[in-house]
Amino acid sequence: MTKLRFPQGLPTRQQVLDFIAQSDEPAGKREMAKAFGLKGTEKIALKALLKDMADEGLIDGNRSAFHAMGGVPKVTVLRIVEIDEGEPIAVPDSWQPDDASPPPRIRVIEPRGKVRDRTAALRTGDRVLARTEEAGKGWIAHPMKKLQGGEEQMMGVVELDATGKGWLAPVDKRVRNAVPISDLGGAEKGQLVLAEPNGRSPRAGMKVVAVLGDPLAPRAFSLIAIHKHGIPFVFPEGAVTQAELAAKLPLSEDTREDLRHLPIVAIDPADARDHDDAIWAEPDGEGGFKALVAIADVSFYVRPGSETDREARKRGNSVYFPDRVVPMLPEVLSADVCSLKSGADRAAMACHLTIDSSGHIKNWRFTRAIVRIAEVIAYEEAQRRIDETGGHHSPTPSSEEEGEQKIKAPSSSEERGHPSIAPSSLEEGVGGGGGAVNISVLQNLWSAWKLLEKARHARDPLNLDLPERRVVLNSEGKIAEIAIRERLDAHRVVEDFMIAANVAAAKALEAKVAPVVYRIHEPPSREKLTALKDYLATFDKKLSLGQVITPSLFNRMLKDIADEAEKALIMEAVLRSQTQAYYGPRNAGHFGLALGSYAHFTSPIRRYSDLLVHRALVDAYGLEQPRPKADLPATSGLSDRDRADLARVSEALSNAERRAMEAERDTIDRYVAAWLSGKVGEVFDTRVTGVQKFGLFATIIGLGGDGLVPISTLGAERFNYDEKAQRLIGELSGEEFVMGQILKLRLAEANPLTGALKFEPVDVAEGVQRIERRGGARTDHKARRQGQFTAGKRGRPSNIRHQGRKK
Repeated sequence: MTKLRFPQGLPTRQQVLDFIAQSDEPAGKREMAKAFGLKGTEKIALKALLKDMADEGLIDGNRSAFHAMGGVPKVTVLRIVEIDEGEPIAVPDSWQPDDASPPPRIRVIEPRGKVRDRTAALRTGDRVLARTEEAGKGWIAHPMKKLQGGEEQMMGVVELDATGKGWLAPVDKRVRNAVPISDLGGAEKGQLVLAEPNGRSPRAGMKVVAVLGDPLAPRAFSLIAIHKHGIPFVFPEGAVTQAELAAKLPLSEDTREDLRHLPIVAIDPADARDHDDAIWAEPDGEGGFKALVAIADVSFYVRPGSETDREARKRGNSVYFPDRVVPMLPEVLSADVCSLKSGADRAAMACHLTIDSSGHIKNWRFTRAIVRIAEVIAYEEAQRRIDETGGHHSPTPSSEEEGEQKIKAPSSSEERGHPSIAPSSLEEGVGGGGGAVNISVLQNLWSAWKLLEKARHARDPLNLDLPERRVVLNSEGKIAEIAIRERLDAHRVVEDFMIAANVAAAKALEAKVAPVVYRIHEPPSREKLTALKDYLATFDKKLSLGQVITPSLFNRMLKDIADEAEKALIMEAVLRSQTQAYYGPRNAGHFGLALGSYAHFTSPIRRYSDLLVHRALVDAYGLEQPRPKADLPATSGLSDRDRADLARVSEALSNAERRAMEAERDTIDRYVAAWLSGKVGEVFDTRVTGVQKFGLFATIIGLGGDGLVPISTLGAERFNYDEKAQRLIGELSGEEFVMGQILKLRLAEANPLTGALKFEPVDVAEGVQRIERRGGARTDHKARRQGQFTAGKRGRPSNIRHQGRKK
């Protein structure tokens, strides 16, 4: 064997690690001293160096830098490649094996407690120096230090100045200045790109690593959000193949309840492609109703441990943009086999409910069933049919009319264990899904909803009726209009049926002491309530913090306000005081809905939390189906890992939900800015929605789209910020700007790439700074010739301030 030669003299840390890695025998201080030709005091220095390296974790007491399994150094730089259920997964940042084997996937264990609170959570792309250790047949790592570089990846649009130099105009509205590009990587002017630092030096510039295309093309705004927030949007081939295999699973009529004879209807948005839920109700003859909520049986097709399941866990939920949907499940499942389409036999998880005359749920029962949806109806169409009947009169006598005969349903259906069927339903002949259902089917639903609504009013959940923006696109993918989403009774009907089923699912699992992924909404914190109290005081309204804070307390406060503008302001303030809802295995109730136990059960096609609740019901109530003959996991209940610990996956799902909400909001902001970009210079009626020491936030009334009014545009005088009252006050004039104030403002900037809007007062006083157009400094000057060279503007760049001499 050829003996390796090493440089003579005291080795560096890296040379020590290289020697240990290449040594065929245990490498101690004696062997190193011999290899590097050390004598006398150099041996003492080597001993000190090895001690320091051991203290730093670079080597262990045996002077070994690599694990017995080989390949992964005990201390190395890792790159985070994905977040799996809240746990970062990493690979070695520098991986060059002799056998071209793929890099090992290493589970990164982030610190807990106070240490975790002081450090930001790791994200995809981050680089860390970490200690690694063997764990079974794999590795785990403990971060020592987060390194620069991973979080510096930036998305933006390529711009060229007059000299031909490339600049990156960031799409993040928080970054105002363009960044120089040192390596275009084949990108052209105007293209949307991903770039990262080209070196450690601040002067190294950015290097383009991916060209994403035209930033203003149809569907580009959602693509920006997808990349910015790291949302997975391409299914691995294995997940799609397995989904196609699962889609062919036959339904067992022997182990499923047959509900195909019921005229169940799905009421959904007109453009919906995936139908999670469908509903049915009929009078029970005692003033109440028997109801059914049928939910797509996704757990039958997406089994724990499968590749499809792993991808769904990673996504956490579907993400809905104005121009696309990023589904949680492959299309063969989400838009076809799992979707409750009319006239087709579908697997469903059925929630049978008994609603009494006061609207309370007295009994519930869960089964796996086969259903055939009678009709899929758009919300607007269902509302139109009900309105045409002149209302939704109950087809049964009211509970007060005790002397009148009650309607008794046929007993044959009850004997088969099915909810009984109203005579009108039997006469329809809609079991095969042909044509519109009889109007009595919808009337029964509306009448049952009236009882549920009565119970809702009795518990008095938080009622914040805030407008929601809806971006409407034309066939070319361009904005047709930005409208406020209409709220119909049809929406409320479906919503209250879903809430009832969600409560039943949580209580059914509690009855079996089974694991539950609760949907938790905690009461407002003391800090937020104190801020709300101070804000309400500016309206001469009181909020006593000594009383029990309930949703009805806020509702009564809002009900007493006659002025609609003031009510909208206080409604927004109450909303800001609320905590963020989340998923967790320990019940803390749902403050907003005024419910003690609540879980998400009704949307397993688009929410993984609902899928976990379905699996828990399968285990708790013995609803497992025959083992599939196909090459798929045998069971459809909870996995052993989830049964033992739901906290980790619940936290990951909460994070995925927040990620989706931010991405959807960012995309809508970009569409609104794009729509308004042709209206720059126009004057709008706006309402102040936020006051900060640097300016105001205002939204266009009737449209939405928050924009900044910089404090520098408000006047030549100094403005003082009153944080408690949330207002700006002019020192000389005493002019005030407060939350809720109606102002006429001129739109000064609308940037579709960032979604940023900026306003300024209609009459800008003399000497007051007007809004500077974003990124204009880099192209303002014209290149000029100096001899045979092209010279740019002389002097210090305009975006760099003189710092003065340091003392």
